[in-house]
Amino acid sequence: MFVRIKTSPNSPKKAVQIVENVRDGNKVKQRIIRHVGAALNEEELERLKDLAEFIRANIEHAEQPGLLSAEHMAQMAIQARKKKDDTPLPVNVKDLREQKRIILGIHEVYGELYQELRFDKVIPARKKAAQQNLFHIAMGRIANPLSKMATVNDLEENFGISLSLPSVYRMMDAIDESVTDKIQKSAWQSVAGLFVEPVKVVFYDLTTLYFESFTEDELKKYGYSKDMKFNQSQVLLAIIVTEHGLPIGYEIYEGSTYEGHTLKDALKKLEERFGVKDITFVADSALLSKANIQLLEQMQKQYILGARLKNLPKEVKEKILDKDTFTGTELLYKEIPYNGKRLIVTLSPMKAKKDAHDRQKAIDNLLSKLDNSNPTAFISNFGYKRFIKIDGDAKVKLDEEKIQENARWDGIHGVITNNSTLTPAQVIEQYHGLWQVEETFRITKHDIKVRPIFHWTPKRIKAHIAICFIALCLIRHLQFRMKVVGKPLSAEKIRRALISAQASIVKDIKTNRLYGIPSVVSQHTKEIYKAIGIKINAVPFTLG
Repeated sequence: MFVRIKTSPNSPKKAVQIVENVRDGNKVKQRIIRHVGAALNEEELERLKDLAEFIRANIEHAEQPGLLSAEHMAQMAIQARKKKDDTPLPVNVKDLREQKRIILGIHEVYGELYQELRFDKVIPARKKAAQQNLFHIAMGRIANPLSKMATVNDLEENFGISLSLPSVYRMMDAIDESVTDKIQKSAWQSVAGLFVEPVKVVFYDLTTLYFESFTEDELKKYGYSKDMKFNQSQVLLAIIVTEHGLPIGYEIYEGSTYEGHTLKDALKKLEERFGVKDITFVADSALLSKANIQLLEQMQKQYILGARLKNLPKEVKEKILDKDTFTGTELLYKEIPYNGKRLIVTLSPMKAKKDAHDRQKAIDNLLSKLDNSNPTAFISNFGYKRFIKIDGDAKVKLDEEKIQENARWDGIHGVITNNSTLTPAQVIEQYHGLWQVEETFRITKHDIKVRPIFHWTPKRIKAHIAICFIALCLIRHLQFRMKVVGKPLSAEKIRRALISAQASIVKDIKTNRLYGIPSVVSQHTKEIYKAIGIKINAVPFTLG
């Protein structure tokens, strides 16, 4: 079977056909298997030839009983590598032909965690295809986050997994509220089962996710964008993580929602869904409001919240800015009683240098633009406007008083807490644990690429975020395992290490038997397999 280019003297077109040789008596004739198309120029001809080769390969693949489906081949390779078989392989290497090279590491390692975290049970068993699609799309999101269409192609080309795009969308439509509830319960139960002590501290933060869309609906709204995409619709994503950085829950809000209004939902989720009551709730200053503090105290929750120091009464600010009253050696701090709570203020020389550097950079940029004939250009730029003023002759000038006042706050940060048992150092240490949720968001946005979102309906948007949350849980759990064994690795280093765990699937052309030849793997890859409890097999193996 081969691709034939057929020309006709009376036509400029070139026909692309798939044909095979058949014997008719003593003659060999060509029988047309498929008409692929007709090309009017060389560019069209090349595209049709590529398409024809693809179709030919699929036809041959379907007709050869010795070859397995791509997905079956990948699954068999993963299972075969788990078996210890020292039997010599009766094969002549001259008879071997490579059928496919597939990546095994992602499915082997993250697939093991996927089952441990019971994500394989979140979709009802009767929807077997949806279960499989969810697993493979989650693996694809970790390995190479792309659009769903591109992920389907990537899984086929590099992982030996054949999915149809319509079936992926049907899987996403099966992710309803009950499924997302099971996903989060699985995330919580997997964390609760890791430690002897119950979870005592949780971190809460929010971010915005924008769309490649300029329209709004009941979920997508315009609002304050942390991605600086103010002209694009968005949703607000809230995530709760433990002090070890392990995600246990999330919530989606319409894009125009004020961050401070989400706290009640977070507390309700902790109590009703997870049964967590005795915890310290840690969040940044975006949640600091009188109403939220009252809510936390009514629910008898301990909290550590970032303080908006510049919004405090004048007499309190003067106490804060008195740098002679800070105590400590490694940590410079002071504690100021405020409204029956503890206001703990820290002074960091390193942060002071950074604040001064950032301010000077803004001023330098401002000075380079002072000849701008349009003063409103500065007023609309929130990065500059705090340092400028416009005098009576409509000239833009630096406001030296504002600059000096801003410099007084260099290196200063504060938190408010109702916890009376922790030392100031312990309070600050727990607050600094917010980096765990910040790191979680970094992974969500950069490693998993949850945004921009290309889905349009609320149901598909929620399904997309649910898939990304599964991928996030798997990544953070594997990072935690690596940290526990003293081999901490970034999400990207883990990804690259697992991508390198591959196998060539070869076929014995005389016996039609299939064999797998594993690739050489790095030290990181070996350490990851060991941490997850999988013995990596570097010996060639038989499939089936």
